[in-house]
Amino acid sequence: MSRRTLLRGTALGAGAVALPSLLTACGGGPADAGKTVAMGSNASDPVPKKAYAEAFKAYEKQSKDDRKVKVNTVDHNSFQENINRYLQSTPDDVFMWFAGYRMQFFAKKNLLHDISDVWSGFDGFTDAIKDQSTGEDGKQYFVPYYYYPWAVFHRKSVFQKYGYEAPKDLDAYVALAKQMQKDKLVPIAFADKDGWPAMGTFDYLDMRINGYEFHKALMAGEKAWNGPEVKEVFDTWRWLMPYHQEGANGRTWQEAAQGLQKSEAGMAVFGLPQPGQQFPDDERDDLDFFAFPEINPEHGQDAVEAPIDGFLLAKKGKNLKNDKGMDAAKDLLKFLATAEAENIYLTHDPSNIAVHEGADTGKYTELQKKAVELVSGAQQISQFLDRDTRPDFASTVMIPALQSFIGNPKDVDGLVNDIERQKKTVFAAA
Repeated sequence: MSRRTLLRGTALGAGAVALPSLLTACGGGPADAGKTVAMGSNASDPVPKKAYAEAFKAYEKQSKDDRKVKVNTVDHNSFQENINRYLQSTPDDVFMWFAGYRMQFFAKKNLLHDISDVWSGFDGFTDAIKDQSTGEDGKQYFVPYYYYPWAVFHRKSVFQKYGYEAPKDLDAYVALAKQMQKDKLVPIAFADKDGWPAMGTFDYLDMRINGYEFHKALMAGEKAWNGPEVKEVFDTWRWLMPYHQEGANGRTWQEAAQGLQKSEAGMAVFGLPQPGQQFPDDERDDLDFFAFPEINPEHGQDAVEAPIDGFLLAKKGKNLKNDKGMDAAKDLLKFLATAEAENIYLTHDPSNIAVHEGADTGKYTELQKKAVELVSGAQQISQFLDRDTRPDFASTVMIPALQSFIGNPKDVDGLVNDIERQKKTVFAAA
């Protein structure tokens, strides 16, 4: 099934379309209610898949009722692109997803269970984390698990070899990219075959040029995409495009991260897990990053992109139609909200940061400690383009728009006019 075919099914109105077999719920059922919790997982890459498996194993071991977690793992992109139909069909009881608008959207559509009663027993989460777990109705729907910042990643050894220094502003960033070209390196490893990686670059350019408040309003559909502010974003990106790896629309994020790992590329704009999971254990200490450079001094480097991942309870979960099934699912959520559960996960995936204040940070790598400093020093924190706006707008409008721009960055006016036209249609169909 092609990506475009998958994307056609992301609108909520596509519920009548048959759900692909790869994203149907597994396990459980009435006979297992109270014993088996079905978990919908998008952790298809080896490192997070193993880390989650260890956390679920720990839950099963401490369960007084011999409860089990049956995991339905689906390719990450397929999971995201089919999530609307999945939740309207017969989903797993608990599923992995994202905080912020992405969670609020499904809560508003009555596709999630309110877990405010579970949250009342939680501790170790800041008010800001709770806010990101709360729907527009003031109820909690999300159990946070970890977060990770986006930044510009590089290898320490490459910077040391050539005498590079981390740039603070856009001019220094471009000067560094030009020097990398002279040194026979690809300045910026780049990929967007998956549809979402380029969103991180757009977000940072917009927040650095126009500021966080404008970016937030743009994601909410309150600002025009064909206004001068967004045109400047794409014009700036077009100016930077010669320093990006060519052929990005045909390259996966894993391949781009491997280019960084192989020292073929000098830099890459990624979230912490992407390069971290592509570096062997004995090379991970060589990975480093710097904050995305300043463009407009008015906004400096105030905003940091730091998405939060976690768990939600599906309204139509197959085991949740009786009290035993609901109790089992909530019991799992209570465990996943503990520092112990986060510690177990991060032991096997040190490319994320715990959200629980009681988590053991003493074992953090230097890179994790630096990530904590970056986020704690931020004045504003964004989630990510496909989490800060409507999921149907992100998937059906922004993915093809950004891929179109990457393929042909010359017609900025035509691009932003088309995005604005489609935005009005999507947001009008609330």
